[in-house]
Amino acid sequence: MNVYRKHRLIFFILLIIAIPACSKSNSDPSTEAAAVHVYYVSPNGSDGNAGTINAPLKTITAALNKAVAGDTVLARGGTYNERINFPRSGTSEKIITLKAYAGEKPVIDGSMVTVTGWMALVTLNAVRYITIEGFDICNLYSSAFNTDPQGIAISGNSKDITIRNCNIYNIKNSASVSNWRSAHAIFVLGNGTAAISNLVITGCTVHDTQTGTSENITLAGNIDGFNISYNTIYNTENIGIIIAGGDNLNPNGNVAANYARNGVINNNELYNIDMSRGPVQNGDHGAIAIYVCGGANTVIERNRVYNSDRAIGLVSESKTYATRNCIVRNNFVYNCWRTAIYMGDYLNYVGAGTKNCYVVNNTLFQNNRVLGAFGEIEGEIRLTENCDSNVIRNNIVYARATDVFVHKYTATGSHNIIDHNLYYTTGVPKWIWNGKDYADFAAWKTACGGDGASTNGADPLLISTSAPDLHIQTGSPAKNTGVVIMEAINGSTDIDGALRIVNGKISKGANQ
Repeated sequence: MNVYRKHRLIFFILLIIAIPACSKSNSDPSTEAAAVHVYYVSPNGSDGNAGTINAPLKTITAALNKAVAGDTVLARGGTYNERINFPRSGTSEKIITLKAYAGEKPVIDGSMVTVTGWMALVTLNAVRYITIEGFDICNLYSSAFNTDPQGIAISGNSKDITIRNCNIYNIKNSASVSNWRSAHAIFVLGNGTAAISNLVITGCTVHDTQTGTSENITLAGNIDGFNISYNTIYNTENIGIIIAGGDNLNPNGNVAANYARNGVINNNELYNIDMSRGPVQNGDHGAIAIYVCGGANTVIERNRVYNSDRAIGLVSESKTYATRNCIVRNNFVYNCWRTAIYMGDYLNYVGAGTKNCYVVNNTLFQNNRVLGAFGEIEGEIRLTENCDSNVIRNNIVYARATDVFVHKYTATGSHNIIDHNLYYTTGVPKWIWNGKDYADFAAWKTACGGDGASTNGADPLLISTSAPDLHIQTGSPAKNTGVVIMEAINGSTDIDGALRIVNGKISKGANQ
């Protein structure tokens, strides 16, 4: 044997000897097994089983009681008549996943549950690194005094929670308003010592609920960092999505942090968000589809809101928290019963108002089908008390023949910028500023001190006003006639995901 072959043989012998020792010292086989453990659940299973695919557990609860960080619980199709409470957290490297088995539909059904107090079908309290995916969560009802049925509830020191591709429906409270009619599809309350962060709600459908005086997707209190995207919300009794201060639901929270903030609401579709479906305001159209109420630093973009009471609100019902530093951009809003964009204090709440917000590059089409609470036309854009230092630019405002473009109710508020908008109606143009009507565009500009670079009377040439299709035609006067503020304000993409700013130019309205 030559020297080279001898040395190579010695090297391979040493390598073979070394491999087992190295593996044993760097890993724990029991930990590795746990990290990839999958528990299977089926309505036809047994909680005495091992939880394998051939011997599944019967309840999701039993599987979650076994699952540790890194584990997955796969639920086979069928109905699970149980309430779920996550008993432990995952870790940043090893999340705990509760997921529908591929191609099947597991249903967490509350029809056999008696609701007492505030009660959810799925509860995540003070847990972290959890994903829930692919479930129907439904049929939780109450008519009792001071109850609140909920599809999913998240609270305490929770973080890194993802709710994906769930279908939430028939969460209903049929109590009278005097008996505190209230419910939530997804209820997130930041009431822990640390903020709820990295919350993701995506690809979900929420529909056919009765939430009374409450909302469908609620984020309130100490929440810092969220994304609500690609969801569909429809046929609901009250507000679709709300980002709120916690002074009502978490009254003992630290004032400096007791509000939802630093999030994005994008690419959602909301329709039939309609308070006339229930008794809360005597059938009035008072709901807001997407609502920031005392929240902050929220971007609302690329959403489609239609056939709802009011579309998008940057409004405050608080004397503690203004709605502030928010951006509403690149949205389609059409055929709503009342206003498209609502800013300022909510009715009968006077104090905090709306501060330092942007409403840019939206297309608003023929809203205000009914009169407001005072018998007035609320306006495509409605400004009530205490609007300060807000910017309204680059919007297409296509009004009904008897509509109002902008309605500012009171003399409160200052330093607001309104400009570079395109106004159009087939009827008589109308603006209202501090209670006075204006049909003459020049007089309007003098009264409001703005809109110097805006246009009135030029048809924006939408693709279709009957469908409607709110995209602009190539020859539209809105094409490349907006003002570029900055990408951080205008956004990087339009409603379709195309580049928002092209060769230094931007179009008015939501699509480039």
